[in-house]
Amino acid sequence: MSKLRKFDKTDAEILNMLQRNAKLTNKEIALELNLTTTPVYERIKRLEKDGLINRYVAIVDQKRVGLPLTAFCNVSLMTTSSEAMQAFETNIAGLIEVNECHYIAGAYDYLLKIIIADIPSFQRFIKEKLAVFPNIGQVQSSFVMTTVKEDTSVFLEVL
Repeated sequence: MSKLRKFDKTDAEILNMLQRNAKLTNKEIALELNLTTTPVYERIKRLEKDGLINRYVAIVDQKRVGLPLTAFCNVSLMTTSSEAMQAFETNIAGLIEVNECHYIAGAYDYLLKIIIADIPSFQRFIKEKLAVFPNIGQVQSSFVMTTVKEDTSVFLEVL
């Protein structure tokens, strides 16, 4: 379990700003927060060092790169031994179509988010990649019709 990191209101504001736009400069953040650039720079470096900021990314429009289909797959394993689960997780980590994999509680063991070009591609993914893994019990898929809300940020509020 990761250690909970302490942060104050200014740290939360910086984190919220960077989540909205990671390309903001220290100067732009400092102006918004009525600070100078040096303390902003030092805070960001500390937030990175402490693991509150893991990485900076560009969010790509999946439709514009030819991957308009999003599917969620619930997967149950036939056996859920530690070794079987580790093998499944290792195999899933190598599949580029899998955008997210979550070990979940409930009727299924894992929830996968698959980003792919179309239904035939999805069928090939299931038949040629997912179904060939040992220990797959059941797969139930749902396709996204419309995305109502999608966000990559974690809202931070410090009172």
